[in-house]
Amino acid sequence: MAVNAEQRGPSGEGMWQRESRARHFRERAIKIVLAACAYVSVLTTFGIVFVLLFETVNFFREVSIVEFFTSTTWSAAFANPQFGILVLASGTLLTTLIAIAVALPVGLLAAIFLSEYASPGLRRWLKPALEILAGVPTIVYGYFALTFVTPLLRETILPSMTIFNALSAGLVMGVMIIPTIASVSEDAIHAVPRSLREGAYALGATKRETATRIVLPAALSGIVAATILGISRAVGETMIVAVAAGNLAQLTANPLESVQTMTAFIVQVASGDTPTGSLTYNTIFAVGSTLFVMTLILNIVSYVFVRRFREAY
Repeated sequence: MAVNAEQRGPSGEGMWQRESRARHFRERAIKIVLAACAYVSVLTTFGIVFVLLFETVNFFREVSIVEFFTSTTWSAAFANPQFGILVLASGTLLTTLIAIAVALPVGLLAAIFLSEYASPGLRRWLKPALEILAGVPTIVYGYFALTFVTPLLRETILPSMTIFNALSAGLVMGVMIIPTIASVSEDAIHAVPRSLREGAYALGATKRETATRIVLPAALSGIVAATILGISRAVGETMIVAVAAGNLAQLTANPLESVQTMTAFIVQVASGDTPTGSLTYNTIFAVGSTLFVMTLILNIVSYVFVRRFREAY
């Protein structure tokens, strides 16, 4: 028996070493694959930025950057083109403000209900049902705004509204980003420790007072992050504004009139017969770079705010 044990000892030790080497190899291979995926995403971002900058520089070799950011006329496809990004930026800002005016109160109230008032069973099916709105194709939202919301508003309270207008596009875009604000805000509110709620109840606070004076301030950083995420989603939305807001580039604050957003202009040029390498073609990269900088600033603001006001429990 002692001989058999001695014979089995080296073979068992060798098997353990082989298994250890195989496990080490698998762990190393998984680490390499995960690192490769991370680097691919980073390199893709750098590639996008490089292409935008390269084409934007070509555009500004022919167009004054001062004119681009100060002119109030946009007529890129005309014989005497003028490039005033303020016109497209105003259309983007107008539709975004309307969308946030709809999505922020509705999404925040929905988040409060799901976290503070809904039963666990109701929350389990109501939250996924709300998030289904995020899966609806945006082209469907666009045609819904054009064929239902606009005729309804024109026939009831706004007969002077044009067929293509910023109001319908903004309202439907607000409905589209409700799940984003509601879901992220609900996660932030739900993460507030139960002890804060119980302490408020012990002091005699009602459920409404607890939700509005204790829970919401504690989850403020998450709510702000959700709001900025929704704004970024609205700023970058394409198909709704391209279908429902129209393509009339004009500097106006009237939501009943047609406007053109930055994304809608990119769609208009990219889907037309504009020659590659022409000035009009390079315009879409200048507009895209401006849009990229806008969303980047929003993300930086969100990051700074969350880091500064985040509560640690």
